[in-house]
Amino acid sequence: MQKNSRSANLNGEPIIEVRNLYASYQGKTVFRDVTFDVHPGEILIIAGGSGCGKSTLMKHMIGLYEPAGGQILIGGQDIHRSSGPGREAILRRIGVAYQGGAMFGSLSVLENVKLPLEEFTDLADEMMNMIALVKLQLVGLEQAAQRLPSELSGGMLKRAALARAMALDPEVVFLDEPSAGLDPITSADLDQLLLRLRSLLQTTFVIVTHELASIFAIADRVLVLDASAKTAVAAEDPQTLRDKCEIPWVRSFFNREASTFEASSGG
Repeated sequence: MQKNSRSANLNGEPIIEVRNLYASYQGKTVFRDVTFDVHPGEILIIAGGSGCGKSTLMKHMIGLYEPAGGQILIGGQDIHRSSGPGREAILRRIGVAYQGGAMFGSLSVLENVKLPLEEFTDLADEMMNMIALVKLQLVGLEQAAQRLPSELSGGMLKRAALARAMALDPEVVFLDEPSAGLDPITSADLDQLLLRLRSLLQTTFVIVTHELASIFAIADRVLVLDASAKTAVAAEDPQTLRDKCEIPWVRSFFNREASTFEASSGG
């Protein structure tokens, strides 16, 4: 397996700044006081046990959920305090690939990838088709451009969703459980694709996953959420979290010591 080579400058200016973020649902706190940065070219993993708020955090970062408190700055602009053209400009800086792909079944793969271009640009249809095809080539799906999503395998759907997320050349791409439902070989192939895209395009990735093989293969850092503490408790490279983290259940989590982790985190 190709080793992850760090390309992010973790001492440089962050592209995303999360400050004292609070999230609640039906009056109950999901997490509180979460603060961290995401740097250009970084692959940041959001991890933790079930119910810790991984996907909730991502949905706050892409503007789908309104925070109960705190700020999320993308390129220095608060995504939740922006509106109109300002908010649109922020959203154009990010792309999102959802867990199930979220592809429109009645549209071809090419047409699905074109959707962000149709929504956010005034390009001619021929140009949008060309750009969409280039994105499919980047993920190895150019031969599937005219297929329907129902004709694709699980791994191909993940790649198609990634191509659509990259349609507008975003600086940051968010992925929610990209390896879910994939066999180990297909999952490893997807990991290598993300590393190649990061190297080729200098894209920043923020990924929600609990797949340890993927985490160790691609992560520069892992932000660990704790369901019991209701906050982020660590943010380090995965090897450090596995071998040196001062929190016992975090070491257990990254060493796959399930019984110790469950006893410490409440299951």
